[in-house]
Amino acid sequence: MRRVVITGQGTINALGHNVPDTLTAFREGRCGIGELDIRDIDRLSIRIGGQVKGYKPEDYFNRQQIALYDRFTQFTLMAAREAIAQSGLDFCGELSHEAGVVLGTSGGGMTTLDENYRSVYEEGKNRVHPFVVPKLMNNAAASHVSMAYNLRGPSFTVATACASSNHAMGQAFYLIRSGISRVVVTGGSESMLCFGGIKAWEGLRVMSKDACRPFSANRNGMVQGEGAAVFVFEEYEHARARGAEILAEVVGFAMTADASDIVMPSRQGAARAIAGALRDAKLAPTDVGYINAHGTGTAANDKTECAAVADVFGPHADRLMISSTKSMHGHLIGGTGAVELLACIMALKDGVIAPTIGYEELDPECMLDVVPNDAREAQVDVVLSNAFAFGGLNAVLALRRA
Repeated sequence: MRRVVITGQGTINALGHNVPDTLTAFREGRCGIGELDIRDIDRLSIRIGGQVKGYKPEDYFNRQQIALYDRFTQFTLMAAREAIAQSGLDFCGELSHEAGVVLGTSGGGMTTLDENYRSVYEEGKNRVHPFVVPKLMNNAAASHVSMAYNLRGPSFTVATACASSNHAMGQAFYLIRSGISRVVVTGGSESMLCFGGIKAWEGLRVMSKDACRPFSANRNGMVQGEGAAVFVFEEYEHARARGAEILAEVVGFAMTADASDIVMPSRQGAARAIAGALRDAKLAPTDVGYINAHGTGTAANDKTECAAVADVFGPHADRLMISSTKSMHGHLIGGTGAVELLACIMALKDGVIAPTIGYEELDPECMLDVVPNDAREAQVDVVLSNAFAFGGLNAVLALRRA
């Protein structure tokens, strides 16, 4: 089995338009959640989100590209540009055929869908732009990344709601470990902060109107975010031969299905995914120092996740650090695991644990060390990244310090 390492990372999200700015926000415990600036906000009861502010598409793309790229695709291309530039890779010759793209998203081109429903049903127009379908399809971002960088190997999109990015990165890990690919550009993106996207989520009655406070007894729901994070996963010997900087090593992955309820999480399903990632990586529970939690800020998720961690780690659970960066950037749904992987790499590479901000009251059902409010300096050798999605689909990644 081949080893898999990360040699590039890129992002744009509510905390920053690049990786350095995002990591600074993690270290400072800064909140990127605020009042939404979207059309028809007065018709929504939920008016906050982790929106990417100060972003102008025309600063990065020409008119023809903007007509073809939904917002989630734009975010993906920006993050991919940063990640591939850091990796130093040039996908030409044989490498182009051994390099692919695996990305996660849930809503895909939701902004395009929302705009065109409005155009047809509210404004009464009888025609839409000829590029609506290629703009809104879930694989649009993956396809455009493959075309932009000449990536001719396995390329596809994974859509498993809130676990999409982790499932995508897990497939990238498998492709390289098995020898099918040498390099995979992977991660995820989402942009559902439009009227239709927010209105649909309002119906679930799981959204907070003021803040995301994971694990705090006074939490009152999740907050949506938007953005993208993209990574370059590379076969270890290939990276070493060209002298690439290795940010971290991906050592394990597991995925499970609860097979029980479409929205309520299962303690057993989450625990099996966590234990499976450890088993795949050949790690003992005591090897893990930090977990980036799914941590949505809903009572059902937070309590279930803490119970699953306690089941898998036993007495060591009390010595683990576990935090939810969704408290800062919001829940990016299909893109969330990718942005959260940035915090995992920061923990391994820089020895800084991103905090769970907004924590105010102790919850007796969430008694783990949730790194409340302030970042912490700590050396860890192994981290996990949890993602537990609606539909009962769970995906957990294990990373080791390079």
